[in-house]
Amino acid sequence: MSDIYDEIERIGLRASRSQLEALLTHATKNRLSPVQVVESLVEVERTERDARNLAARTKRAAVGPHKTMNLFEWDHPRKIDRGLCENQVLSLAFVRTCSNVLLRGPAGLGKTMLQQNTATAALAAGMTVCFTNVGTALADLLRQESIPAVERRIKRYTGVDVLCLDELGYVPCDARAADLLFQIVSRRHERASTIIATNLAFQEWGPMFHGAASLVPLIDRFTQHLVTIDIEGESYRQKEKGRLPTPPRTPSPAAALTRRTASKRRPA
Repeated sequence: MSDIYDEIERIGLRASRSQLEALLTHATKNRLSPVQVVESLVEVERTERDARNLAARTKRAAVGPHKTMNLFEWDHPRKIDRGLCENQVLSLAFVRTCSNVLLRGPAGLGKTMLQQNTATAALAAGMTVCFTNVGTALADLLRQESIPAVERRIKRYTGVDVLCLDELGYVPCDARAADLLFQIVSRRHERASTIIATNLAFQEWGPMFHGAASLVPLIDRFTQHLVTIDIEGESYRQKEKGRLPTPPRTPSPAAALTRRTASKRRPA
């Protein structure tokens, strides 16, 4: 039997030895026909390849650990279009039309969580994903020392089905960085979907990119086919902070001594 397993591995099947042993035991016990054995082997192999493919795509996507949408408190923001989020974004409907998504609102209202869950749904649907924040992506490209190196590296951001760019607006960028972001958006235009999360209105992008000439065509391409989710409210993290019990204050030695002295001076 070990020779059979070795030969199966040699021809490139991904199924593990334990999976093959279980398959053969099942086939023998249930007296499966040769055709049924082959069909079972194909199903085991397909399942294993799909699992490995998902694991590889998930690792490259770098989505990171996150809460699932069943934990999202839709009632917390003062304004959020839940129907638009669920029917257009989380359902991946925007991907089918090569549209983009803009998640806009103050920090702490779940923009990153929405992106991460959309990215996870895309991975489960067999798509390729890249999740990063704008500052990290642009710094990555700016570190490249030659135009050919930039061209090779930029494919990480232009060659995926869904690109998630988080935290636009938190780190100011120069004109060269704006040009690189324009290259990413332009190459993906009407070909693949991009999600951008930001705390800035479009008119505030200019100062952040120091009035770069490429900013107007960047916004023009990004907004041509766009689903906009505006979120308003107070930071969820501040709400969570308010739920925590206040720890008892430990009096300083001087304060404790003052209280002891005062108690001794009180008349009996």
